[in-house]
Amino acid sequence: MSEANKQQGLMEKLTALAKRRGFIFQSSEIYGGINGFWDYGPLGVELKRNVKNAWWHDMVTTRDDMVGLDCSIIMNPRVWEASGHLGGFADPMVDCKQCKGRFRADKVWAVKVQSKAGVQVLGVEADDEPHARQAAEPALAKIAKKQGSADVLEVLSADVTLLQPDLAAAFACPSCGQMTLMPARKFNLMFKTYVGAIESENSVAYLRPETAQGIFANFKNVVDTSRVKLPFGIAQIGKSFRNEINPRNYTFRSREFEQMEIEFFCRPNESAKWYEYWRDLRHKWYTNLGLKSSNLHLREHGKEELAHYAAGCADVEYEFPFGVSELEGIANRGDYDLTRHQEFSGKDLTYFDDEAKERFVPHVIEPSAGVDRTCLALLCEAYEEDEVEGEKRTLMRFHPRIAPLKAAVFPLVKKEGMPEVAKAIYRDLKANFPVYYDEKGAIGRRYRRQDEAGTPVCITVDGQTLQDQTVTVRDRDSLQQVRIDKSRCLAYLKEKMGLI
Repeated sequence: MSEANKQQGLMEKLTALAKRRGFIFQSSEIYGGINGFWDYGPLGVELKRNVKNAWWHDMVTTRDDMVGLDCSIIMNPRVWEASGHLGGFADPMVDCKQCKGRFRADKVWAVKVQSKAGVQVLGVEADDEPHARQAAEPALAKIAKKQGSADVLEVLSADVTLLQPDLAAAFACPSCGQMTLMPARKFNLMFKTYVGAIESENSVAYLRPETAQGIFANFKNVVDTSRVKLPFGIAQIGKSFRNEINPRNYTFRSREFEQMEIEFFCRPNESAKWYEYWRDLRHKWYTNLGLKSSNLHLREHGKEELAHYAAGCADVEYEFPFGVSELEGIANRGDYDLTRHQEFSGKDLTYFDDEAKERFVPHVIEPSAGVDRTCLALLCEAYEEDEVEGEKRTLMRFHPRIAPLKAAVFPLVKKEGMPEVAKAIYRDLKANFPVYYDEKGAIGRRYRRQDEAGTPVCITVDGQTLQDQTVTVRDRDSLQQVRIDKSRCLAYLKEKMGLI
């Protein structure tokens, strides 16, 4: 089996488990769903909440130089003029005349294949050339099976060529395979809506495409009310919306998503130092959350990739089954954002430095992370299949801090007073953490259910419990079992999660 097929198989297994165990559902599924929107089920919402709580605790609660905000989703449209989103927030879009499919022009690839039938062109959609080759493998296998051979001659990116109308016909549609792609055109990604009773140009508004601009718009409010001193940061977690041309890769690229963003304001001559600080800190945060494998990368942008106002930018990337993609960007944005909002609003957004007795526009470092992308990376990282005593099992090796359920409590059998003791332990733990009680089925089957949910430990009340008040604690990863006094269950869990 090719590597591409293995990775595709992994994603299929993961998405099946996520549906079966209640991590992620297709939005509006009973009506056929809606592309680019997802719902988090009982386990998924706990995973997502744990990620956000961990971020807020580590980046805001435990720091002296950070405050928080919760800004509205709809803002004055002038905000998006100042930020450049109205004028420049667009992707190249290409349509197929045959099947009416719509794609990101810079994600369409032409894979030229030599076979006994001559040169064929396969149209695929991918983020880069290696994954374009992988995406073409199933079609190559079919050609080779039918004709005996199939070799890739060339892989062309549509990033530049599709923007030239005379070359658009060189690319096949990734959906129907016909050479019927039209020249690319720009497509603004913001969702438009209207405020008030009358739909007119005067009432146009937009769902925010990012949370950052609410922070910049409130910079003066925060400085005036919180008595913060440079350097300091403003943090926010919230929903954003982008009308993606072609949402794909499960929850990775969606039209509704959640962000965890910080704007860290500092003196201009200290911005390089703070950029390095936040770049390294944010990369380390992911490793502490359980993304410790070689799948995690920190990539510094080359000069040709930087925005005209940026002095530096790095991406924390994760190697998903569908390719290496960004979890978070950390950028040194200079004074661009505050200067633009100062210009468009006419309000003074400078900062007065008491020490230097001078007024200036602060520079800003922006760590911007995706909640949904982080959750997907954690799901991919955690998924594992192994064998226990000749029986295959599937487990999710979540870090205890972000595991949806912290423990499950079982009575070995539903008699002899065991359920009563187990329920008492369950109620005690439930007052502190999300835990699960289960008394149905064989104990091995109950263990397997919790392995799939990613529950770090299972606590079993058995016959010995009634004699000496001890319970069996079984570890998800090592499968080791130890006995502890039932009164220590809460302390054991806190220790497991690093809380004591």
